[in-house]
Amino acid sequence: MSQLKTETRASLEKVSTATLCTALFKRGLRNQFIQDVRPLNPNLPNMVGAAFTLRYIPAREDLNTIKVFEDPSHPQRLAVETCPAGAVLVIDSRKDARAASAGSILVTRLMRRGVAGVVSDGGFRDSPEIAKLTMPAYHQRPSAPTNLTLHQALDINVPIGCGDVAVFPGDVVVGDAEGVVIIPAGIADEVAAEAIEMTAFEDFVTERVQQGDSIVGLYPPTNPGTRESFAEWRGKNNR
Repeated sequence: MSQLKTETRASLEKVSTATLCTALFKRGLRNQFIQDVRPLNPNLPNMVGAAFTLRYIPAREDLNTIKVFEDPSHPQRLAVETCPAGAVLVIDSRKDARAASAGSILVTRLMRRGVAGVVSDGGFRDSPEIAKLTMPAYHQRPSAPTNLTLHQALDINVPIGCGDVAVFPGDVVVGDAEGVVIIPAGIADEVAAEAIEMTAFEDFVTERVQQGDSIVGLYPPTNPGTRESFAEWRGKNNR
């Protein structure tokens, strides 16, 4: 798995998924925001890490009994025990929250192992307990039934689809209070750097709009004086 640079991680911890989506759109990437996935606790700091994946397929009753959990190599259990510290476990649950992708015990184990977060396009059981943890977790909605009733864990750390987004191992995952965006690993550094610049300008614009300024000529900065004012603002605010 590719290593996420310290400065890139630090930058991505300070920017919104909305800003990142715009930076990705400029590069022709229109579908990087995972659909219908929400944070269990929107008050936590940004989730940032490289993707480590788990894929479910529809369960087959003769192969997916409660006994499979006794196998230490069961893919769900193996994913929890091998997802690297600092990574994000991204789960392909086929956008189906009728059965849980995982519960509070497995998510707590991920947290204790130093994993940066967990994302499922299905649901988590024990969601009130997961919401109290200090590790970010994102899902579609709460789901009490065990995953075995509907999902069969098949592969770990392979390309998956999560919320209609292609996720490859090592892609950079960023989550905030709105949701989760996937950044291809090869452009993560440049996207993070641009997002920092965009955030500074957006903060400047927000301040001006709050003061009563029109957005015409300001956002986007088609008025030459806007760029001069922004440069002055950056100097004063050490941005």
